[in-house]
Amino acid sequence: MEKKIEGDLDVAKFVYDLEVSSPGRINLIGEHTDYNDGFVLPAAIDKSITMRFRANGSITRCTIKSRGFDSVLVVDLAKIDKGTEGWHNYVLGVLNEMQLLTQGLKGFDCEMETNVPAGSGVSSSAALECGLAFGLNELFGLGLDRWQIIKLGQRAEHNFVGAQCGIMDQFASVMGRNNHSMLLDCQSLDFEYIPTHIDPYVILMLNTNVKHNLATSGYNDRREESSSGLKIISDRFGVPNSFRDITMDMINECKEELGDVRYRRCSYVLEENKRVLKAAQHLRKNRLVDFGKLLYQSHEGQSKRYEVSCPELDFLVDFSRDWKEVLGARMVGGGFGGCTLNIIHKEAIDDFMNAASEAYKKKFSIELSSFQTVPSEGTTIIKKHG
Repeated sequence: MEKKIEGDLDVAKFVYDLEVSSPGRINLIGEHTDYNDGFVLPAAIDKSITMRFRANGSITRCTIKSRGFDSVLVVDLAKIDKGTEGWHNYVLGVLNEMQLLTQGLKGFDCEMETNVPAGSGVSSSAALECGLAFGLNELFGLGLDRWQIIKLGQRAEHNFVGAQCGIMDQFASVMGRNNHSMLLDCQSLDFEYIPTHIDPYVILMLNTNVKHNLATSGYNDRREESSSGLKIISDRFGVPNSFRDITMDMINECKEELGDVRYRRCSYVLEENKRVLKAAQHLRKNRLVDFGKLLYQSHEGQSKRYEVSCPELDFLVDFSRDWKEVLGARMVGGGFGGCTLNIIHKEAIDDFMNAASEAYKKKFSIELSSFQTVPSEGTTIIKKHG
């Protein structure tokens, strides 16, 4: 049961037991490969949701206030149903999944505020899911480990939100480390921290400030298209139903049966996986120019092969190609809007932003916004009382 009410949680008087910070994430390269048994190269960022918790003495009554939305969600743990407002289902999904794992969850109050840009491809949803699960696990001593929290957040998104996301977003939010990206094998869940020092370059995110209607349905469609294409190939060659067990030669042999759409989806997954592994090698050896070239190749694949881009994203990536100070750029996140990630020399940022903003406004009549970010620490306790 959930409802929206106003002013139920007085922020000025809120005395908390625990404060947690849970970051968004960027993915340097490796988009739509996580749910396809592939490789990704994400990092937590220095934009986070801060959540403050206290046990309220109730058995089942939970009150969660979003300062950004200026609304309060009240939940009865004995009766959790899907909510009616966007952010509610992320909370309700986490609470539902936690109760399937443990009997120790009790009534609590929580207030949260965020500086993670919503809808921009940096996974504010995973930050919320992981921060809530991490905080409640600590508050009530539930004994869940970090991988349980990661997978719990993913299931919440599957079962309550309806987005069939891979494991990357929650993984990056929980496992991030300052000045490191992480090469994650989404099949085995093995991962490696990779020092990510790119000075005098920085990571600049350009926010298109659009989110097209295909964002959720298109994401799930792409997952189905790649999955059904994979099955055709694995059945044809009698190999395991995994992109790790097929080759481009197999895809090419099945081209007619796959049809154009599935052929391009499956080709993209194999090509992007190769790019991720090469990108990790370049970062280890600080070969930033080569790294940047892979970002452009990745965007081309996302736009033409996987078709998750949009005119606004393509425009910004193409615009950046004329700037020698930009080593590489690509769209990030699920697609159909959100941000481009740019590796740019720090001394060129102002000139680039002024030119990009003017060109973007002229083309689309939309204001362009931006932020810089750095690989940062994952979900963590800021303060704990008692």
